[in-house]
Amino acid sequence: MMLPAQRIHLSFAPGPFRMAMGLVARDPDEMIELDECYPAEIAQRQSLLDTRRNVVFAALDGTEPVRLAVLQRVCGVLARRYPDCFQRDGAMLHNGITGEAWDIEHPVIDPLELAGRLVQEDLCLMRPSPEGPVLSAAVLCFPSRWSLAEKIGRPMMAIHGPVPFYGERLGRPVDRFFAALAEGKLVERYNWSLVDDPELHQPKGHGRRALNAAITAQNAGQSVFLKVERQTLSRVGADGTVLFTIRVHCYPLAKVVTTPEIARDLADAVAALPEELAVYKSILPFRQALLEYLIPTA
Repeated sequence: MMLPAQRIHLSFAPGPFRMAMGLVARDPDEMIELDECYPAEIAQRQSLLDTRRNVVFAALDGTEPVRLAVLQRVCGVLARRYPDCFQRDGAMLHNGITGEAWDIEHPVIDPLELAGRLVQEDLCLMRPSPEGPVLSAAVLCFPSRWSLAEKIGRPMMAIHGPVPFYGERLGRPVDRFFAALAEGKLVERYNWSLVDDPELHQPKGHGRRALNAAITAQNAGQSVFLKVERQTLSRVGADGTVLFTIRVHCYPLAKVVTTPEIARDLADAVAALPEELAVYKSILPFRQALLEYLIPTA
């Protein structure tokens, strides 16, 4: 079965640094991406859920109806958008890629967990509260340096407390957007960083400063990776909960930087990052080698 090639999302931009939500409206069926990475990523997700479920899955009491609604939403999108890979037969969903079949009306495992075993996206549920949207349940197999155990049950503002500038620039607008998101709408945004480890399951690693001497201008194309999160937001359930999906892409720079224009734009974006964000994103250990790779000096 031929799967689509992995898309390369060039979500960085040159020019002065600007922290913004960057939301774009999309068709609701664009919630899920499916590509050639599916077999390997699903195998890793299955393994994490089998062996480290307490690390990658969490749910607060009272979220049971919404977790089932997420499974129904995900399965509907898969069957409509990728009919060659997923077919409904009554209560059963057949996964033609893995050969599995699941009862999605009366699942034998938690419905949110099952949804997380079907797609490459991580799935987070944000429930409204007086303190703002609260992380109330999640399947988080591929975190970008954050721990589900530390964030479950906390409001968005507290979750993003360590992120430089979030509180003063984005915190209140994000809370207002979550509260106002209309039923039936889906929006998309991107978040990018650069890493020296392509592992998708990274619950730790923020704030590294020590030089990574193994990375040089000569090998940065294979040793540094552009990490892009494609995120979507949509309402699910009757209580105002928002489903926040996160699909992580990790590309070696050599696959991304294919023209001088792309190299220049990425170098500008890295150079424009405030020092606080460069530290938070752990770019300092290889920043100089990266810039020399992107814009070689004579």
